[in-house]
Amino acid sequence: MVRKNASSITSRRSRKRPRNGTKNGPRSILAQKSPRLKSPQIANAAGHSPPLDGVHVPPPGQGKRGEQGYLAYLLRQAAAASRLTLERSLATLGATQPQFLVLTMLKSYPGLSGAELARVAVLTPQTVGVIIRNLERDGAIRMTPHPVHGRVLQWTLTRRGILLLERCRKHASALERRLGAGLSPQAQATVRRWLARIAADLQQ
Repeated sequence: MVRKNASSITSRRSRKRPRNGTKNGPRSILAQKSPRLKSPQIANAAGHSPPLDGVHVPPPGQGKRGEQGYLAYLLRQAAAASRLTLERSLATLGATQPQFLVLTMLKSYPGLSGAELARVAVLTPQTVGVIIRNLERDGAIRMTPHPVHGRVLQWTLTRRGILLLERCRKHASALERRLGAGLSPQAQATVRRWLARIAADLQQ
């Protein structure tokens, strides 16, 4: 009986092509053929999921997105639309809506701390910290001693910041006119009282 040389057997085995692979080894997962998407609801050519059959989402102001909707949702929807409109308008000045809020609060209440700014502007302390650093870098605000308590430092607007705020206010005033269109002064006062009361009641 002739024994086969172990080295020859090993050599023949090494020459065999690996299963499901190439000469250099198995193909990677990315190189393998992707399975076809059989359901049209998974994705389409544009990469978006098509709407489900029979489902119609009404535009803002109609159905549950209108007078039939919940008050909390309608408030959120109106706030989101208002913010987006102002953001697009302020972008022409190189400013953002949160920056405009911080400048407005510092103009109305000089000397606010970062935590106080976050509270009155309805922003997180981390967001206000970034805004303050950017405004200080751009020369719109500066840190100054308190006029009475010299050891207390406060944020105040510079001339550059005041000019930026005035320009932002023109855009905000245009939005205010759109929001109040069709409302009498009495109706606007009622809406303002209602919104202010909601914020006061729910934060207690």
